[in-house]
Amino acid sequence: MILHGYWRSSAAYRVRIALALKGLDCRQTPHDLRTGAHHAPSFRALNPQALVPALETPDGVLTQSGAIIEWLDEQYPDPPLLPVKAFDRAVVRSMAALVTCDIHPLNNLRVLDRLRGDFAATPNQITAWIGHWISEGFAALEQQIARHGGDFAFGDTPGLADCFLLPQLYGAHRFGVDMQPFPLIRAIGIRLSSLASVAQAHPDRQPDADCA
Repeated sequence: MILHGYWRSSAAYRVRIALALKGLDCRQTPHDLRTGAHHAPSFRALNPQALVPALETPDGVLTQSGAIIEWLDEQYPDPPLLPVKAFDRAVVRSMAALVTCDIHPLNNLRVLDRLRGDFAATPNQITAWIGHWISEGFAALEQQIARHGGDFAFGDTPGLADCFLLPQLYGAHRFGVDMQPFPLIRAIGIRLSSLASVAQAHPDRQPDADCA
């Protein structure tokens, strides 16, 4: 398999965590979003949306991190990322969707570029925008974890919800979001980061990372 991504992309980070939890090897091909490398015709041929991640598999190319992770879970079921019961699986998917639908889209690079370019948003306004949506989403996620979580976002085993939580937590730290109101999320982030395999998926440890 070949994972097309970018070291600081939270969506690509999700897939790397899923691969790590399953112990799967995957070659990486980076595309620097800052330079527009993802708009190259060769990459658009793989993913017409020109977004990362994209995963080349023996059966073809998959896009969208949620779909990729669920495919990995079906194709390589041990260890599972989703619980056994249908209701529990729905809860986990709702946790993931809270990140993918209600936090991340409002803070991704193309949205921030439009805010800067079309509305002349200042750096302080951009930071405040990011912090607002992360904090609002984390407030709801903290309550879901209180109901359903344990050592990890759902129960005591790392799974699909954690694949989505940790990258968003990385973004929160990057933009200086106050995490004091979210002790459960903070604790889970520490536990996940202490797993050796998950630690290798961190953005700063990727081959294209420049930490700039």
